[in-house]
Formats: sequence, structure tokens, C-alpha cells
Amino acid sequence: MTEPPGIPELHTPRLRLRRLLETDAPDLHVAYGDADTMRFWDSLPSRDVAETAARIRQSVDANPQWHAAFAVLQRETGRFVGMVNYHWRQPWNRRLAIGWILARPWWRQGFAGEATGALLEHCFTALGTHRAEAHIEPANAASIRLAERLGFRQEGVMRDWLFVADQPRDMVLYALLRPDWSKPA
Repeated sequence: MTEPPGIPELHTPRLRLRRLLETDAPDLHVAYGDADTMRFWDSLPSRDVAETAARIRQSVDANPQWHAAFAVLQRETGRFVGMVNYHWRQPWNRRLAIGWILARPWWRQGFAGEATGALLEHCFTALGTHRAEAHIEPANAASIRLAERLGFRQEGVMRDWLFVADQPRDMVLYALLRPDWSKPA
């Protein structure tokens, strides 16, 4: 079982991933405050930047043994693109779940795949993960395509997996095993 070395900075050709900070709240609120962006998230959109900051505090206060959130920034400009994370980490089972969200101006540019690929590399190498899961709503076609491009395989539907605004939501379970993972070039 590999212990997390804290939250490192990760790099891709176009992106820099660093620990999410509470000062990122105005930038993350572009995604968290947008109802269309949040329609497949596990909570309603934030009402204001203060609520986004409170959500960030929950991530920042979490022990990286179990959860870590990374701000996704453009390397050249430093502009905030979105956030990726791992959560529900079970080191004894070498398993965790991952998530991603981008602000709408950055959709369809390949940033989600690039950032998530870097996160997967960190999880599979530094954290000793064997199984990475993604829980995706059945109607979230963009995230399903991304998961499949990254090598995730659909394993089944989890009926009424979570409740948002007191309404049940199904999730499709996708998983990627380390032996099936291809390290980004």
C-alpha cells in the first residue's frame, strides 16, 4: 500500500495541475455557478463565490490519503481551466474514484483528457492504485466519451446511486485497471 506524498504539481504539454486553493473560488465558480456545467455533478450549482469557496475548503481540508483536488491551469498563461480530483480512495484495496469539471469556455479543446490523463498517471504510479473508477450519469455523453478514450470500461448501472435536490440519479460505473492503462505519450 503506497502512501500519498501530499499533493504534487503535475505537468502536461499544455497544462499545470496544482493543489486547489480557496483563492481559486472565483475561477472555479465559473464552472460551479453554471447550471449547464453542473447538470451532471453530484450537487446543485453554487449560489455564489462564497459557496464555491466553502466547497473548496472541504477539499483543501481533506487528507490527501483519501481525497485530493487539483486546479487545472494553462501552462503558458496560468489561466484557470477547471478541476480534477481523486476521492473515495481505499489504499488497502488499491482503488479510488476520479472526477473532472471544466469551465464552459474550455470545453471541446482536449483539456479534460489531458488533465485526467496526468491525474491517472499520478494515481497509478505514485499512489499505487490498481483500479480507478468514474461514476458518470447515463446522459453525460461527453464524459462517457472521455472515459472511454482514456481506456475506462463500462461495468454497469448503479440505480439511484445518489440524490441531488432530493431526486435520485443513476450512475454508470466505469473502471480502468492499471494493467489496461496506457501511459500518456
